[in-house]
Amino acid sequence: MPVWILRLGHRLPRDERISTHCGLVARAFGSEGIIFSGQEDKGLLESIQRITNKWGGLFEVRYEKNWKNVIKNFKSQGYYTVLLTMYGINLPDIIDKVRKKVNLLVIVGSEKVPGDVYGLCDAQVAVGNQPHSEIAALAIFLDRYFKGECLNKEFSGKIKVMPQLKGKKIINST
Repeated sequence: MPVWILRLGHRLPRDERISTHCGLVARAFGSEGIIFSGQEDKGLLESIQRITNKWGGLFEVRYEKNWKNVIKNFKSQGYYTVLLTMYGINLPDIIDKVRKKVNLLVIVGSEKVPGDVYGLCDAQVAVGNQPHSEIAALAIFLDRYFKGECLNKEFSGKIKVMPQLKGKKIINST
């Protein structure tokens, strides 16, 4: 069940931190990769790739100028496209239908989402029908999509956290 994320409309310097966090959530919660559109930001791509190299996992990060071509390309490969938006069907009411799809492209907005996106996506999904963070929406969506299993995912990186009730402990295998 490959899941890809498309982050629309990245803007420098406004979205540097938000877009980075979308990439971190996408990786940690089990996506295959993330594609950024909007302004090209090599530092953003390098930052997420560095984290992937250090912490482990297979995760692809790339930039595509034309988001519309990205959506059309994924759809031509049989991907079901979901737009995370507060205007969509509330997550609990649609997640079972979405889980039945084999391949998934999850679209996460930034600036005002272009009207064409609403027509191109197969479903609009809301994590509540109120204004909220796109990072939170992505995390909750992926957690529900993978039925919480993404939180048990093992990464084979150079750094590993040893869970503690108090304090911090990490193992470096460098």
